[in-house]
Amino acid sequence: MNAEMIAALREIENERNISFESLLEALEAALISAYKRNFGGEANAIVTIDRQTGDYQVYHRRNVVSNGEVTDPKLEIAKGDAGARYEPGDFYDEVVTPRDFGRIAAQTAKQVIVQRIREAERDTVYNTYSAKLHDIVLGSVQRYEQRNMYVLLDDRKTEALLPFSEQVPRENYRINDRIRAYVLDVRKTNKGPLVVLSRAAEGLVQRLIEFQVPEIQDDIVEIMAIAREPGARTKVAVTSKRPEIDAVGACLGPKSSRIGNVSDELRGEKIDVIRWAADLPTFVANALAPAKVLGVELFEEEGIALVTVPDHQLSLAIGREGQNVRLAARLSGWRLDITSDSEAAEARERYLAEREARATEQPAEEVAEEQAVVEGEEAEEAAIDQDELLRRLEEFKREMFTTE
Repeated sequence: MNAEMIAALREIENERNISFESLLEALEAALISAYKRNFGGEANAIVTIDRQTGDYQVYHRRNVVSNGEVTDPKLEIAKGDAGARYEPGDFYDEVVTPRDFGRIAAQTAKQVIVQRIREAERDTVYNTYSAKLHDIVLGSVQRYEQRNMYVLLDDRKTEALLPFSEQVPRENYRINDRIRAYVLDVRKTNKGPLVVLSRAAEGLVQRLIEFQVPEIQDDIVEIMAIAREPGARTKVAVTSKRPEIDAVGACLGPKSSRIGNVSDELRGEKIDVIRWAADLPTFVANALAPAKVLGVELFEEEGIALVTVPDHQLSLAIGREGQNVRLAARLSGWRLDITSDSEAAEARERYLAEREARATEQPAEEVAEEQAVVEGEEAEEAAIDQDELLRRLEEFKREMFTTE
């Protein structure tokens, strides 16, 4: 190694953003391993590289001890043998560089530099996409393997994975098609960082809406909850932090253009924007839009909200294959029991009867527990009485024997 090597390392530092000092430290460590592997070096062998010229030397390092206290000549040297300028506790370094070590040093330097560049690139990719976690990235479809899609991201260096489980069934992409996806996870693996994408995540809808709605970017409108069935329908609950700003209108945009752009990106997926409310019955009623809700009654012990709708809107409230009520339940976090106006009284009576049945069962259980406690206490008292009887019998026997 020479000054040209130092210049090359400086260039790598500038281009790859790898510390020059870390390169040299890694190179020194690798040269020590190479020396010990090829020349059976001493236990305390060290390698130093001149930071200016690139010259290297291999040393055998020993500790200086007082005269007559050397226990291991490979690790220690007496002060008299080391020289007058050394004191006990100092290091004594003796040059042991082999003559033909240059070829090994050059080969080792190449391996270390390549390895460090590879590690630095992996760290750069990991840090870059860790910062983009739960954000949207662009890329092009490269290939399919076992129904998993591999996407070359726009940095042209990173290949990301879009698992089959995170794909939307109705979406079909061909090789080289452009794709926009949500960064679901970034993992470190033996082969380097793995970026996992998703087209089915609820976060994808949220980020797309945020891009389209300036009021969300300005922190005026906030997305409170999202429930999604990928490729079919999504419900988004929003609220405004300013009374004069309509949250639903802001998300829809002029002639529903903003939410339309999001729907187009999702290949026609329907998106319902509803108004969030702190009052749960009101929120449940909003979540079931477009159906009209007559009333919502909460049965908190059961975790069920009994929702009453007009008879002619029962099927609309439930939705095709139960989709509307299913999304509303996920959005609100409650189980929803949809009933028509004509059957609402019967449904309410059923829940009230179940509640009364549980209330009557509870005292019976308490009585059984109390009975068990009483029986236990009586058994304990009986055991005590029996012990007392035996004790008195023993005293009577002793008295009889003593009398005789």
